[in-house]
Amino acid sequence: MTSNISGTTAHKHGVFIVDDHPLVREGLTNLINRQADLIVCGEAKDSPEAIAGITKERPDVAIIDISLANESGLELIKHLVKQFPQLAVVVLSMHDEALYAERALRAGARGYVMKHETSKSVLASIRRVLAGDIYISERIVNRMAIRLTTARRSAATSPVERLSDRELEIFRLLGQGRTPSEIAGDLNLSLKTVQAYCARAKEKFGVTSLTELLRAAIRWDDASHVK
Repeated sequence: MTSNISGTTAHKHGVFIVDDHPLVREGLTNLINRQADLIVCGEAKDSPEAIAGITKERPDVAIIDISLANESGLELIKHLVKQFPQLAVVVLSMHDEALYAERALRAGARGYVMKHETSKSVLASIRRVLAGDIYISERIVNRMAIRLTTARRSAATSPVERLSDRELEIFRLLGQGRTPSEIAGDLNLSLKTVQAYCARAKEKFGVTSLTELLRAAIRWDDASHVK
């Protein structure tokens, strides 16, 4: 989406915001709409609203949080980049990029910014992806380069890093106190499917019971997921 402004030759690139916190959406809207080259063309609090809004507005960039209430922004990203190949996605998240940046890029995002960074970084990420480039921190660039030059993954890789995107999503929800039945409802999955993901997660953590997996999830959530 490229808009003419007041009959002039100026153009603004459309930005769509997906975040379940109204204050975050409001803050980003105020920031972006002050720019000469950018304008917020829509916003959403969850995946259904995002898909409907992006289908209608056809923005140039979507800013997406990874944690959308009881669902994963990663799954939304995968859907959007498949349905809208020209859409540039930037993840804006409170989650540590060490764990999520690579997952976001594999899902199809082209930028990753943590919420504690400056507004300058947010604007830089939008303009970078609009130019066709990738925006991630130098720390993650170095981390990925080291991984690419390593013949195989280190045996010291944490169990959390070995989880698939869906396993991590379920693990995160367990850490927030959701039961397998509630998670099945949240993610529109069968209980049997959720239990299968939990079983694979238990194997990766080296535990044998759901109680032990729950404890690990709660510890991880306490340490890394602060909203």
